[in-house]
Amino acid sequence: MIITVASYNIHKAEGLDGRVDLSRIALVLKEIDADLVGVQEVYRAQAETLAESLGMSVAMGATRILEDQPYGNAVFTRLAVHGSHTFDLTRPPRQPRGGIRLDLLVGDGLLHLFNVHFGLKIRERAEQVEALVREQILKVGLVGPRVVMGDLNEWFPGAVGRTLRRELHGPRIRRTHPAPLPIFPLDRIYWDRHLHAEGFRVHRSRLARVASDHLPVVARLRLPVGELSRPSVERPRTVDAGALSPAFSLIREI
Repeated sequence: MIITVASYNIHKAEGLDGRVDLSRIALVLKEIDADLVGVQEVYRAQAETLAESLGMSVAMGATRILEDQPYGNAVFTRLAVHGSHTFDLTRPPRQPRGGIRLDLLVGDGLLHLFNVHFGLKIRERAEQVEALVREQILKVGLVGPRVVMGDLNEWFPGAVGRTLRRELHGPRIRRTHPAPLPIFPLDRIYWDRHLHAEGFRVHRSRLARVASDHLPVVARLRLPVGELSRPSVERPRTVDAGALSPAFSLIREI
């Protein structure tokens, strides 16, 4: 089974022309036509509207309230959701950061998707990626393959990429920011080594170069469906329940 996954920082749907236009973001995502999309810098209301436009389920992982609205990360999916959780990656006094994990049904097994948004400081990111690997990616309760995506805010090769590559496969990084003429490889996707990549690219359409200040990254992954671990009847448990909480809400299901 081949699935397409994508990561996209939509910058609150504010384009490089200064206009907030969610319809452009929806069109870019329709161009990509992914089965799973991790989005950063999104308001809950925007996530609901995008889900309706795309005909996908969505889980919202808010990291803070911004302009009186839940704001943070979201995951859009065509796959059935078995469970959803959020986790905190904030390093005070820096601004709140976090991630969302979806446990997705693929055939008779599970796929674990992590969508994260890291901070702007080098030490902050180093601590965040160590926490992500130690407390989330390596959890005993994860029974299926893992995919990690997001805006990692790593402007140059550094600790974030090195740490993730100790556990996961990472393709050659691509430049995604700023969108019109990208210089920095901020947006990444990593996956378990036994998953086979059919392709990895930056989506560079004319619309994508203006709809946000980031370009989306896209991977096509072949899943060994017959080898995926089956979920238990109950939702997967975690070793440290305090580190994970239910996602803000699964706000739209197909």
